[in-house]
Amino acid sequence: MQIRDLPYTDPGSPDARSGPRFLLWLGRNQLDGQLKALAWGLLHFCGVAGLPLGVGRAVQAVVDRSGSGLALSGAVIVLCGVAITVGDTMLHRAAVTNWITAAARVQQLLARKAAELGSALTRRVAAGEVVAVSTGDVEKIGWFVEAVSRFAAAALTVVLVCVGLLLYEPELGVIVAIGVPVLALAVLPLLPRATRRADIQREKAGRATELASDTVAGLRVLRGIGGEELFLGRYRDASQEVRRAAVRSARMWALISAIQVLLPGLLLIAVVWYGAGLVRDGRIGVGELVTAFSAVTLLMYPLRHFEEIAMAYSFSRPSAKRAARVLALRRTTEPSGVEYGSPSGDLYDPATGVLAPAGRFTAVVCGDPDAAGVLAERLGGHAAGGTDGAPSVLLGGVPLDELVLDASRTAVLVQDKDPVLLSGTLRELLDVPASGQVAAEDALAAAQCADVLDALAQASVEDDGDPMETRITERGRSLSGGQRQRLALARSLVTDPEVLVLDEPTSAVDSHTEARIAEGIRTLRTGRTTVVFASSPLLLDRADRVVFVHDGKVAAVGTHRELLHGVEYRGVVTRETEEEQLGGPQAADELVDVELEEMEESA
Repeated sequence: MQIRDLPYTDPGSPDARSGPRFLLWLGRNQLDGQLKALAWGLLHFCGVAGLPLGVGRAVQAVVDRSGSGLALSGAVIVLCGVAITVGDTMLHRAAVTNWITAAARVQQLLARKAAELGSALTRRVAAGEVVAVSTGDVEKIGWFVEAVSRFAAAALTVVLVCVGLLLYEPELGVIVAIGVPVLALAVLPLLPRATRRADIQREKAGRATELASDTVAGLRVLRGIGGEELFLGRYRDASQEVRRAAVRSARMWALISAIQVLLPGLLLIAVVWYGAGLVRDGRIGVGELVTAFSAVTLLMYPLRHFEEIAMAYSFSRPSAKRAARVLALRRTTEPSGVEYGSPSGDLYDPATGVLAPAGRFTAVVCGDPDAAGVLAERLGGHAAGGTDGAPSVLLGGVPLDELVLDASRTAVLVQDKDPVLLSGTLRELLDVPASGQVAAEDALAAAQCADVLDALAQASVEDDGDPMETRITERGRSLSGGQRQRLALARSLVTDPEVLVLDEPTSAVDSHTEARIAEGIRTLRTGRTTVVFASSPLLLDRADRVVFVHDGKVAAVGTHRELLHGVEYRGVVTRETEEEQLGGPQAADELVDVELEEMEESA
């Protein structure tokens, strides 16, 4: 296992049943790296533990005036120094490799899960929690994985030193053998409380992170409505709660650290006091006392790793629990393994009755915008429809949920209400997996991006002003909402999937541009299945068929002009008031005539 091997081709299938099981799975998958770190750790710690023997023998050699004994002691000290240097260097290298490998593996797993679930991920897990897992939690998990091998090496060294002292000087060795386990276990009663305080701190930090991400995402809107200071005040209060929780957690860890200093000091005093009496009585030599004293002093170094592993586990356990919760999410139905090839045909949702005939331009009207978004995701096989037992959407009679992920995403593409533009040039934005049948220029023209191209050309730093080489900032923040929406639509059109599902693709543009976009989509997608969720009469009038969904079921199907005579449909599309609905058939006919005249004018 080397860092240069990252990222792995396949990070594996994690055990996400619980946080501890996930940590165990990570450690087991890095067994080679853990064994290497353990071996180098033993070399390092044994070198440290061997110094007292060399120092004690050197002192005794001076007392005995033995030159050969002094030379032998010097050789032991030099050998221990070499072991310490080599062991520490290689231990650090192996431990850091374990840390980075574990963190990279978790990042790969999270990225794979995000790609698998799509937008359904943030509907099932809060966006702030996803951010916390993929940043801070990954680091804490990696910390515990790499600390395990160093702790194991430290624990084995402590056992070896205690056994060695028992054999070398039994009377002093008994005190050390009893005292060291007490030192190692003294802080155990405090760990649950410290862990709870650390959990509270991380929970509050996660809430603050979620609030911050939501605030930043909506900063432009907040400024427009004067709510910036309100949300900044909320974040300020949340961050103060995090600070107070962090102080309470730090106090407990400071108490644990103080105990780790106090008790070893008491053990040293006991060893020196009792050992001095043994020397005075002539039962042991000065060199033996120095050896025991030095051994107990240097044992404090490996014993620190007992505190570190406790702290690492308390911090990583909730992090691993959150990561396991995200990684345990599944699609509504696992792929059946049956080879369906590239399915094509009618798109049908048995739950609502929505049918989009193959090769036709179908518009779907929903009175509830949230219900429209959920239905759009279902048609793409993204949504968690299995939570209510709803059957899978069918494409040419093939359940989308039974397709392998790549085939499902290739067959059906869903563009939601708020598509994201990544930073990069316009050429890079449009460089997406596609059929190759639709040129970028045609897609841009259909999406009515001429003014966007002019703006990008003016902003281009290149001499020729090529808009395709102009960089777009993160999320397209330098563009207006309508410009971002049209570029996202052009990207979807370039992809040219078998079925394209668009959720309100023209909500941020004016009526004249909307009419031209509708005609451009209809022309460019000729022979392809297109489903558009909209309530705009200009767009609905250009659809081959319109499906009206009311209370989660198809209520009517027809052309836009035919459905306008229905009260419920007309109320959604024309925003007809209750008074207008009560005006009777004559008022309704007048409203329909006005609506048709407006559509003709826009056309």
